[in-house]
Amino acid sequence: MICGCWLLNSQNLVADTITVYEQRETHSPDGIGKYYMGREIARFMSHTGAGWLERPRREAEEQPSKIISALNLQPDDVVADIGAGTGYLSFRIAPILTKGQVLAVDIQPEMLEIIKFFRQEKNIHNVETVLATATDTKLPPNSIDVALMVDAYHEFAYPQEIMQGIVKALKPGGRVVLVEYRGENPFIMIKRLHKMTQKQVRKEMQAVGLVWQETKNILPQQHLMIFTQVK
Repeated sequence: MICGCWLLNSQNLVADTITVYEQRETHSPDGIGKYYMGREIARFMSHTGAGWLERPRREAEEQPSKIISALNLQPDDVVADIGAGTGYLSFRIAPILTKGQVLAVDIQPEMLEIIKFFRQEKNIHNVETVLATATDTKLPPNSIDVALMVDAYHEFAYPQEIMQGIVKALKPGGRVVLVEYRGENPFIMIKRLHKMTQKQVRKEMQAVGLVWQETKNILPQQHLMIFTQVK
């Protein structure tokens, strides 16, 4: 599903690729052949599939309104919606942040243009777009209260670099929230590489210094996992 074509864009990352990632010639057609901590990274959904993110039945299928409620946001919070896509979550979060803002982060300029269109159409002024790269969200240090990734993290081509940047961008007490389809459940009809187990997510977050706080089992098919920085 999902938002953000988190692809290689620099030859300077070869050394990191050798030490952190593994490239395999034989791999799933749904993946890019690149492995991180034993997990193959999934192929991304491009902006041409944006209609899927805005489908009318999404609330019934995924209940994203429960995600927003579970965040317990404060009016002055700054929320980074990483892999924001069309801004589906961004525009539902924005009205809560009467003194704050949403930073809608994506690597696809086409997705950000859609967000800008919706921003004008909806007359919502506290959603700002941020054009990221494969390795950098372009979020300043100590700038966000919450980093939210909904069905996006499993597609990041450089997950370690992206998460290291997110950790630096968190304010003291900030939270990282990941929503991913449950990889433990074979009956959830999502392609295998587009699901993640709690065990795998926790392992990858621990690698960048994040501590699991809780998992909220409130969604029909997805984990909602909350992490904080090591104190």
